[in-house]
Amino acid sequence: MPMENVRLQRRLTLPNDINTIPQLNEFIDTVCEELEIDMALAMSLNLAMEEAVVNVMDYAYPEGTEGEVDIEAIADETQLHFTISDSGKPFDPTAKEEVDTTLSAEERPIGGLGIHLIRQLMDNISYERKDGKNILRLSKNI
Repeated sequence: MPMENVRLQRRLTLPNDINTIPQLNEFIDTVCEELEIDMALAMSLNLAMEEAVVNVMDYAYPEGTEGEVDIEAIADETQLHFTISDSGKPFDPTAKEEVDTTLSAEERPIGGLGIHLIRQLMDNISYERKDGKNILRLSKNI
């Protein structure tokens, strides 16, 4: 993505272990602090990123398989972009259809709420499979 004036660029690599999620939260908090993003937006970004990364940890690698999840944050004057990539099996979370939130919890099929939440919290979401990697991009106007 061509970015005119990069204000910030940070990377984090985590093993596919949900016990490392506090490291992700710390990473997001640091990025938000450096960009002087307000607390409410920082909490939303943390929630969206946690959903996205836990999704990758749950679906990309078969149980018992070790793998990594790479997270990159890049910001310019107007947008904060997160790229989450992994070498796991192909999984496009954006292909999931919209959740029908008019149905009661009992009537609703299991799953899909994470991506629904991410769609609500972020301004842009895209997915591609490239060079054997899942690449999920999330952007937020700041």
